[in-house]
Parts: sequence; C-alpha cells; structure tokens
Amino acid sequence: MEPASFSHSALSRREVLRLLAAGMAGSAVLPALAAAASTADSRHVAARRRIGRIGLQLYTVRSALAKDIEGTIAAVAAAGITELEFAGYYGKTPAWWSALLKRHTLTAPATHEALPVTDDGWPAIFDRAHGMGHEIVIVPFVGNNYRGTRDNWMTLSERLNTGAQKAKAAGLQFAYHNHDFEFAPVGDTTGYEILTANTDASLVKLELDLYWAVKAGRDPLEIMTAHKGRVICCHVKDASAAPERTMLDVGAGTIDFKMLLDKGRALGLTHWFIEHDQPTDALASVKASVAAMLRY
Repeated sequence: MEPASFSHSALSRREVLRLLAAGMAGSAVLPALAAAASTADSRHVAARRRIGRIGLQLYTVRSALAKDIEGTIAAVAAAGITELEFAGYYGKTPAWWSALLKRHTLTAPATHEALPVTDDGWPAIFDRAHGMGHEIVIVPFVGNNYRGTRDNWMTLSERLNTGAQKAKAAGLQFAYHNHDFEFAPVGDTTGYEILTANTDASLVKLELDLYWAVKAGRDPLEIMTAHKGRVICCHVKDASAAPERTMLDVGAGTIDFKMLLDKGRALGLTHWFIEHDQPTDALASVKASVAAMLRY
C-alpha cells in the first residue's frame, strides 16, 4: 500500500456495473439487483475455493470507491472476496458500513491507520475500529522521520510499542505493514531487523507484504519462519522476474503463493489480502487475482 495522498482516476458506476455484469455470463444486471447478485456469486465462488476466505485491501479499489461505494463493494463481493481490510471510510459511519457489509456477507477483520501525530490520537482510532468490527489495527507506512537511521527506527519502535499496549488495553490486535525500505541497510543491519528486535513480539504483530519483501530481494518464507507466530497477515500481489520485479496481479508473476500460503498458515498466518497499489483497471485486477487465488 502507498500513502493515501496519491491521486488516481476513479471508475464510474457504469464501469463498475459493466464489470459486475461481465462476471455473470453476460447477463444484464440492473443496479437494483447488484446486491443480491453479488451475494449469490460470492457464495458460489466460496463453495469452489480451496483456500477458504479471500481478502481484499480496499486501497486497491480506492478510485472506484471514491465514485461509487455501494457498486464497488457489490462488485468485489461478486468477484469472490469474503473479507476486507480497510484504508479509509469515505465519510461514512461505522453503522452505514456495517449494514453494507452485512448485505454482501462480508467481514472486515483489519484496517490500516496512519501512525497518529501523538499517542493521544490512538483512542479515536481504536474507537473507530470497534465501531467497524475490526480486530486488527495496522500501521501501513511511515515517513522519512521514522526510517533511514538507527535512531529513527528506534523512535518508531517506541511509538509502535506504545500503540500496541494501548491496542491491547482496548481489546484489539496491533501490527505493522512493510514496504521495501525497511530492508535497506542501516549499518550492518536493516530497519526491519531493528524494528522487529525492539518491539514487543507478543503485541506488535506483522503484516508481511509479500511483493515488497520480494522487491527488496528477501525471501518471505524466511521472514515468516524467523517470526513464527508474529506474521498474522499478508498482502498478496505478484512480481515479475528480477531485476525489474514489477508489481502484477496474483498469478501473473513469479511468486509461489501456494507454497507461501500453505506454509504461512502453519507458521501463524491468519489473513491474506489481495492488493495492487497501481492497477490499470482495479476491478479487473481483483477478479484476475481472485481467479488465481482459487487455485491455491
């Protein structure tokens, strides 16, 4: 996931519904029927899948959501998504979201929340998580003031420890999501090693972005093995061959997701969320990635 400040063109409602209809053998689907159709389709797909539930980080479809929340959620449910990881709420209340998710038989176990400026910001974040029914609050990204040097990584470690303690008191799990910059050298170590060594492993869990780890030249299985029981979530997106390692839809690149998800679950992985940071066609990307996930 990238910082939310990036702007991208949004899909129209017509495009959302066109993709939804295309996923239903060419049937003409009226907007009024989209909710029922999405629920029926998602149950049909769920009955065929091997991996069980399939999650989606909603950052993937942020442009579509900005234009049409209800149509986009209907479309991702119809594609076979069963659980969501949030990255913003588009001005809607938890009650509004809860009703929409219930309509499409979706759950929302996790959310991405920016590190608040001060620790006084945590209570509002955790209250929102409770209202949404989230179980895990994940810090997805940090700026240069928290990375690059050992002191910066140590400061971030302290902030995460405090946030995790407060999350525990609020009855929530807490985690940190990586990009590739965590694996850049810091003297004879890396930011990721500093961070994981100086945060409480029982409280600060990890969401491993498989693509960004591979992009950095790291082996995701080695990371999950080294942090057994700590990597509870992952982002599933593919990479082309080295050295480019371009981000791709699941199944279109070189990452062995079947192996990683099989072994990862034995090492403590409980949630896996499809994501693409910059999809050309977000809903088409989701459908392609779900189709690949059904093989795992």
